[in-house]
Amino acid sequence: MREPPKEMNFGLRANILAEAMLHSVKPRDSATVILVRHAVKGLGTGELEAEGLEVFLQRRASTMAFASGMLAFPGGSVDSRDFEPGIDWVGPAPQLWANWWRCEPTLAKALVCAAVRETFEECGVLLAGKGSTVLESTNEYADERRRLISGELSLAEFFASAGLALRADLLKPWANWVTPAFAPRRYDTRFFLATVPKGQTADGQTTEVDHAGWRPISSVLSEVERYSGGLLFPTWVTLAELEDFLSESEVFASERNLDKVSPVITVDEDGRRVSAKRVSDSE
Repeated sequence: MREPPKEMNFGLRANILAEAMLHSVKPRDSATVILVRHAVKGLGTGELEAEGLEVFLQRRASTMAFASGMLAFPGGSVDSRDFEPGIDWVGPAPQLWANWWRCEPTLAKALVCAAVRETFEECGVLLAGKGSTVLESTNEYADERRRLISGELSLAEFFASAGLALRADLLKPWANWVTPAFAPRRYDTRFFLATVPKGQTADGQTTEVDHAGWRPISSVLSEVERYSGGLLFPTWVTLAELEDFLSESEVFASERNLDKVSPVITVDEDGRRVSAKRVSDSE
């Protein structure tokens, strides 16, 4: 895994004094979904050559209060309506997600619901199905998407009226990042991994971003290295980890350490650097 450039601030603009103050802002529970797919390129002969993985990235609009202008994965905060009961569920039970995320089952279930809801709201990908069949098109649910975004509709209400079941088996737990204690806005974000179901398409039809699309991981990392910015530190680490995988099956079969971690700034004789530090739930 490549090392992060020391000159990048990764959106951490607070100085060391501010870090030492340790503002006690409670992090908001959040979910982020890393959409991956196998990248290929044409050889001019009708054949294709493997190029590792691509990810779906969105550049957050300049109007956003958090991480404006940064490249990010789809996601957002858990909403109170993500806790609503009665949603049909296929895949790992909330208790298993609770074991992975080291939280209560009610929160674990809400986190998975938030991951599914935010992915649909922000890029039109819906990790759901009818019976044992995964949805191959979301075209008929454009109005439901709009109403989810506006808050008129909850995910549980949407799925009940449409006869859909949440497909938790399409998600893989990837990482748990917490915004540093000195930040004025803090999030306890669980990173999920998923692929786009066959027949569905990821788009950028949300007011929260000004650009969205599939990007080869290596090119993104090289680009932000050259221009010294554009990624939050957790996004950098995630991409650097994924860069080492050659296929979707390989990355989904990988084992993960789901310890809660946070970016930390240190300064030594070589200058300022950012690294990951394990944190406890009480921090």
